[in-house]
Amino acid sequence: MLNPMAGFRGILVGLVLSASSITVARCSGGDQWLDVWASMPQEVESYNLPSAPYTAAEGVFQNTTLRQTVYLTQDVSTIRLEFSNVFGGSDLPITSATVALPLNGTAGSSAIRSDTLKQVTFSGQSSFVVPNGAVVLSDPIRISAKAESSLTVTVYSSAGQAGQRITGHPGSRTSSWLAKGNLVSSADLSSAPEVQRIDRWFLLSTVSAWLPSKRSALAIVGDSITDGRGSTTNGNDRWPDQLLARLQSSRHNSLYRELSVLNQAAGGNRVLADGLGPNALGRIGRDVISHQGVKYVILFEGVNDIGTAASDLSSQNAVADRLVLAYDQIVTRLHGHGIAVFGATITPMSGPGQAYGEGAREVARQKVNKWIRTSGRFDAVIDFDKAVRDPKNETMLRPEYDTGDYLHLTPKGYQAMAETVDLKLFEKFKDGVNKMV
Repeated sequence: MLNPMAGFRGILVGLVLSASSITVARCSGGDQWLDVWASMPQEVESYNLPSAPYTAAEGVFQNTTLRQTVYLTQDVSTIRLEFSNVFGGSDLPITSATVALPLNGTAGSSAIRSDTLKQVTFSGQSSFVVPNGAVVLSDPIRISAKAESSLTVTVYSSAGQAGQRITGHPGSRTSSWLAKGNLVSSADLSSAPEVQRIDRWFLLSTVSAWLPSKRSALAIVGDSITDGRGSTTNGNDRWPDQLLARLQSSRHNSLYRELSVLNQAAGGNRVLADGLGPNALGRIGRDVISHQGVKYVILFEGVNDIGTAASDLSSQNAVADRLVLAYDQIVTRLHGHGIAVFGATITPMSGPGQAYGEGAREVARQKVNKWIRTSGRFDAVIDFDKAVRDPKNETMLRPEYDTGDYLHLTPKGYQAMAETVDLKLFEKFKDGVNKMV
């Protein structure tokens, strides 16, 4: 087994040997870095920034400790963190950081188990300034945790980030904590000075683990339905979470248990145009291909393209035609990397007062879904539409799955989606795909 710590005994040695070490790890059939948690990075809108004193005219997070929890999708013993400044408008100065297990294993907790606390370093240093547009990887960290458990990451910035353009993920459905001063080793932030609780993730974009090379990842590309709007805050009951639970509960197939699940979705995201985050066609390289160990993708996007386009028939036919061409391009790119792509049908979005169901938008949804089901372009089809639509009115969600906006689902609805995924697909495509397009 290769020792992932070896390359960090000296900064210079690590830099010189990193490329050859990666080559040896992959060729030996030993261990590899596998991403075990990720969120889609995006520029945080002004209304999603924390309130004063954590956002000020001169910048964000000055003299601030940020504590957040993430949900691991594999058992881990050695991890590394990726902090992203991809959308930042200035340098991101990280002064210090720690990881630990949350007290009682609770997602969104302000408290940690102090006996599990570990310092985080970057190329051997406790501090690092991340240039705008860049990411930074931590050195390997020894900490043990189980799949479907939470990990606490705490980071402190003395200077903060100048301006108000920062990278994060507003749709965390998980509570984070802000406090003044350097409290990265504090047992609990709940009574810290000027403490603020906010349901957002900031700066942290990926957690990777050093795991056997036979393990792999599923990346899910989507919008707010995949990001979990309608799920329980700190409950980890989005449909990707419930799919993970199915995989982890499999007693008879270790391949399922060894599959990491990466949720690369954001509310309001579109395939064809930027909105809340870059368009899916544009972000597929960063949010899927660049991630360690991805072997499968579920593509479940398009509702916001249909819902925000003009509702007349001509406009809706045009957006439907463009969507299927974009899907085709995404499949081509992913197949070029040996990744199997499963297309998911767009779920119902009609109901009283729901603009997404007005005009010819239902015509476009049906047109796109027919292509997904019948084109043969995807390696497999996951029919979410069929799983959650009301049999009495197939343009609408089943009432028990509807949050009340006729678009987003309840945890029960997300369970139905998770149960629709045929786990045998992961066995069928375990060796990837080898297709010209």
